[in-house]
Amino acid sequence: MQNTFDVAGRRRSPATFPECLAGRAPENKGRRYPADPPRVEEIMAVMREAGQGPPGIRLRALIVVLWRAGLRISGALALAEGDLELRRWLELRAGLPVGPLLCVLRGPTAGEPWSAPSVRTQFRRLAVRAGVRRRFAPHQLRHAHAVEMARQGVSLNVIQRQLGHANLGITSVYLEGIDAGEIIETVHGRRAPLVPAVTALGG
Repeated sequence: MQNTFDVAGRRRSPATFPECLAGRAPENKGRRYPADPPRVEEIMAVMREAGQGPPGIRLRALIVVLWRAGLRISGALALAEGDLELRRWLELRAGLPVGPLLCVLRGPTAGEPWSAPSVRTQFRRLAVRAGVRRRFAPHQLRHAHAVEMARQGVSLNVIQRQLGHANLGITSVYLEGIDAGEIIETVHGRRAPLVPAVTALGG
């Protein structure tokens, strides 16, 4: 039987129960957001704004996983304690009940899975406080990961496999964050192919 009261003795909102949204599609289901990944300095600003306490350390650990590994939020929140080495967070995590790597910190559900809606809400709040004006969501960090790989010269096929996309069309949407000027600059910066003299002379 579920506890209908919180730790302070107040009646819990129905929205806090998992079954509240069961069978209901998310409000943003099917909505396509533009590929507008945050810049490195914006990501770092949000990480600084998170603070030095346990919630901030947990949030920075999640940002690192989403940004550097390119995981979806569902995949990141499904990680187990032994899946990654995030030393500072794991030191704090050791004091909580055994469970997922990124978990609830306080209250009767401490140690249980951290919810994706809660993550998104915290990301939005921190981004506003950090002065980041673009949308800052878990999936935007996945876009940032893809763009960084492309800028480093990683082929589209490899990026597709890294992100687990079924086709290249989906991957190419992620790379809309690279503007036309940057593409032109990259092309102009490439060295011309060296053609052996014998080949050039038709020998």
